[in-house]
This record gives sequence, C-alpha cells and structure tokens, in this order.
Amino acid sequence: MYKCHERMEAQEWSVVKCFDLIYINPEKIVLMQSYYVTTPIYYVNDEPHLGHMYTTIAADVLARYQRLSGKDVFFLTGVDEHGQKVQQAAEKRGIAPIELADQVVERYQSLWPELEISNDDFIRTSSPRHKAGVQAMWRRLENAGTIYKGFYEDWYCVPCEAYWTETQLKDADCLASDGLETNCLESKLCPDCKRAVEKIQEESYFFRLSAFQDRLIEHIKANPDFIAPASRRNEVLSFIESGLRDLSISRTTFSWGVPVPGDEKHVIYVWIDALTNYLSALGFPDSDQPAHWPADVHLIGKDILRFHAVYWPAMLMAAELPLPKRIYAHGWWTVEGEKMSKSRGNALRPAELLAQYDADVLRYFLLREVPFGQDGDFSFSALKQRYNSELANDVGNLLNRSLAMLNKYRDGLLGAVAEENEIDRALIADAQAMQREVADYMDKQSFHLVLERINAVVRHGNRYVEDNAPWVLAKQGDDARLDTVLYHLIEMLRLVALQLLPFMPEKMAAMLEQIMNRSVTVENCSFATDGGWGVLAAGHQCRKPEPLFPRMD
Repeated sequence: MYKCHERMEAQEWSVVKCFDLIYINPEKIVLMQSYYVTTPIYYVNDEPHLGHMYTTIAADVLARYQRLSGKDVFFLTGVDEHGQKVQQAAEKRGIAPIELADQVVERYQSLWPELEISNDDFIRTSSPRHKAGVQAMWRRLENAGTIYKGFYEDWYCVPCEAYWTETQLKDADCLASDGLETNCLESKLCPDCKRAVEKIQEESYFFRLSAFQDRLIEHIKANPDFIAPASRRNEVLSFIESGLRDLSISRTTFSWGVPVPGDEKHVIYVWIDALTNYLSALGFPDSDQPAHWPADVHLIGKDILRFHAVYWPAMLMAAELPLPKRIYAHGWWTVEGEKMSKSRGNALRPAELLAQYDADVLRYFLLREVPFGQDGDFSFSALKQRYNSELANDVGNLLNRSLAMLNKYRDGLLGAVAEENEIDRALIADAQAMQREVADYMDKQSFHLVLERINAVVRHGNRYVEDNAPWVLAKQGDDARLDTVLYHLIEMLRLVALQLLPFMPEKMAAMLEQIMNRSVTVENCSFATDGGWGVLAAGHQCRKPEPLFPRMD
C-alpha cells in the first residue's frame, strides 16, 4: 500500500494518482480513498462528560459511515496532558502531572469501548512520538522566519489557555462580584469562561500570526465549507478582520510541556503543542507528508474554534503543509434547561447515563435531538419520547411485524417477486433516494437530517404494510402478491438498518443478523456489496424476530 504523490511505476504499467491509497497488483488496480476524522484532544484536568461524549460519538459515526463506503479511514482521539492548568491541578492533589494524566487517560480509554467508539488511534501529548512532532513543527515555523523572541505583558486565562489584551477585556461584558454588569478588565475575568485572568510579564517567543491575516481571510472566503456551520465561519472572519496580533507561543513560569528546541527554559505554548497532535499521530515528522493528511474534518466544540480556525491554519501555512478540509464547531448542551455545572449537581457523566440507557440509544438521541452545530438541551423526557416513537414504535415494530408475518406465512423464506405495481416502485425509489440523500447529509455533518430521512422511509414502510395488508393477502390465498409485499418490506428494512449501522452499531448489527441470517461485521458488510436493492434472493431464510427496542415506561 502506498501514498502516491507523484508518478509511480509498477511492473509494466504506471499510475498517476494523488491522495488515494493504491494497492499494487499487476492484474488489478484497487483505489481506496482515504478519510481522516478527529476529535479535539481532551484536557486531563477534568473527568469525561457529556460534551466529550457528544463530539466523540459524532466522529465515530462519520468514521463508521466512511468505512462502510469503502474508504481507508483513520479516526483519531486522545488527550491533552500539558499546560499550566494541568500542572496546577496536579500540585493541588500532591501528585506529579504525569500521574494525574495517567489516571484520567485510563478513564477515557475504558469509556470509549462502552460507547462503541471505534477510534484507530489514541494520542497522548506526553508520548515521545508527539513530542518529536511538536518540536519538528517548531523548527519548521522557526526556519520559515515566523518565530521571534520578545517580551510578553498582558492577561492570560489559565482554564482557557488563552491570551487577552487590555482592550479585549475592556470591550467584553462581565458580571462583577456584586452582580452588576461591568467590563472584564475591571472584573479581571476572562470574556469566554468568566473566570479569573492573571497578568503575565515574561520573556516569550512569538509566532507572526499577523503576517497570515490576509491569507486566512482569502482561504476562508475561497472555501465556504472550510468552517462550519456558517455562523461560526462568520464569527472567525469577523475576528480575523478586526486585526490579528502576533501570538505568544512559549512560557517560562511552568515546566509541564514540550521544551523549546535549543532553549529549554521555555515551554512551548499548549495550543501549538496540542494542535500538532493531528500530525504527530500520523507519523509526522518521520513522514514529511503523512498518509491521510489533510484531515477531512476536525470536529470541535465552539469554545476552541479560534485555536483551530485561526492559529492552526496559520501554523500550517507557515510550515507549508496542507490545511484541513473542514473544521466543524458544534454547540453546547444544557440539562433540563439549565447549564451543566458541578455546583448544580447536573453535570451528566457518561457512566451514569450508561447505567440507565444502552450506548446505542444515547448515540441515537444525541445526534437526532439537535442539529449539529447548534446548542441543545438534554431532557430525559425527550430521550424517552424519541426512543418510544421512532425506535420502539416505528423501527422496532416494523421489523417485528414484518419478520413475524414472513415466518407465519412463509416459514421465514423470502419468495420470488411477482409483477411490481406503482406502490412497490414508490417504496424502492424512496429507499434508494434515502441512500443518496444520507450520503450528502453525512458529507455536511447534518446528522439530524440523516436520521430524519431514514425515519421517513420507515414511516413509508409502515404505511406500505397498512396499504397492502399482508394478513388479508394470506387469507385470500394471493401468494404471488403476498411474496412481493413481504420481500419489499424485508429489503427496505435491510437498507434502513445498513444506513443506521454507524449510529447504532450493536442494535443494527442485531437487526441485520435477523434479516440476513448471518453475523454482520465491518469486514463482511459495505454499501458497495449490500447497498443495492435486491441483494436478498428468493429462498433466502430470515430469522425469527427478537425485539430490539422494548418500550420505555
């Protein structure tokens, strides 16, 4: 397998192809397009929570869908272990930063399998491979003339790892201790997180971020899909057009981080460190142009948009590396209408949710309830309503009654399709259109529209049952029409399950096994082999129905 960027000779034929994986075989050429999806790397000074769960599930759904589409997928997640706030959190506990990191890393690595997360790699910023990548990135920026040494004096938010000018603090609104609105400078609070900022005066290296202002604006305007959703794109453009200052990229007041090459009293700024993970996980700098790069999509929370949509592209421009194709910033969750916080006791933890609900149900609800990119509210009543109406009543009920009728009237065997009428062709057309539209929605990370489109086909299937009344056909002895109706129902359900498989991998694998009468895995199931209508042949044996979605009380 090769990553091909130039002309490549192989025995008696040649190939010219860029950015695809090519399996070399003198008798057959197989092209496999790559797909790279990432989550942010999560801070180790906090426990995994609903926000981490949300981003990672979304990335997993994309990865699973693209694997079914036949792409060579690389799905990356991991943890950000460096920085002042991690060092401070460790000191409060009386342990070394690496000990704190090890404890939290284990929680993430044990949680992801419970949520059926299929990541290909888990990057740690304390790992030797990552440190090598960060220092290589620093040297690239340095060699490009974009790093210089100076003196930093301004405000810094440790929780956000963000620098602020006095002008920015003065222009932002905050609440003083007496509850009255004031500017953030007067209150000494961060405009983003509203926690205390501190005045920093120290020697620092700087990155010439200001030199990339015009190039960033040009790239964003020339590539409308580079930042999504559109509201975030506009937010980033406004920030850049207001003027970019050079960025302080080193600190001397703490030691937990990657040392600056050749000047080890300086620690590389955590965002230069953290962002490089997307390359170091792919083998950078050992590979100057790593396979799978550029990323197809970075999934992030909106609170770290500036770092990903301004700092990261500028760094890559300076390093003469391709930019990611897309940066998607999703919204935040409240719980029952209230902001999540430890003081309120409503900060939902994945372990608590998994104790009450199947992982597949949580995966479905989080991506169904709220358009990706908008803020949303996690309501237990809404979860139960979605589950009962869409999964139990619609998908589950249609599967149960269809397989039950097939087993009752035909001992589970699919019959031959007789002449199709307009109502049959309409169901086929709807199922086929669903697949095309789902592909388009997935490319846009419109998960709620994907699920709504699939549900529309399920509702169509339920109407199809009522319109054709197989029980009446059986009573009348109309075997040809009965076989045709049952076949169309089972084929439609198979295609529905295939499209839902990335969202609910365990439940849909069970559904497909009932229909296809075999174990379903990534290796033996794909859109290419299983996505067409008519895959199941006459005489195919289906299993007896087993309830997948019992109703919630």
